[in-house]
Amino acid sequence: MPVEVAFHFDMGQLNDAPVSPLWISIPYVFGLSVLTELAALLSISLVRGWGEVVPSWIPVIGGRRVPPMAAVVPAVAGGLLLTAVSVWMVLSWVGVSGSMAYENGWWQALAMVSITPTALWGPILLALAYSYHPRRRPARG
Repeated sequence: MPVEVAFHFDMGQLNDAPVSPLWISIPYVFGLSVLTELAALLSISLVRGWGEVVPSWIPVIGGRRVPPMAAVVPAVAGGLLLTAVSVWMVLSWVGVSGSMAYENGWWQALAMVSITPTALWGPILLALAYSYHPRRRPARG
């Protein structure tokens, strides 16, 4: 699957697929960027205080405790999804599944270095959810 940035800079990829118009690709890439930032903030909430109590400036629910499972379930689901995507990326790098062709090895190395932190996000999110749950579940006794 080709990597396409909003302004159709292909980063050295050899691609025969048709290019979508800018009026589609710019909002698409912008939307993915916003969703990624929101997901990153929600990941951070697993280790910050606002993952335990909703900030007071949020209307209606501000100041209430966050139910532990309301954070753990989406975190585990997202972590599993990101881990599956990471496995698919690694398989494509080693040539097991569809692989992207590049003009030269430098472009391929740049792509791999740029995407590697994303490959670690899923397992890290699973670890955060695993550590969040025991801290937040109600005490037994």
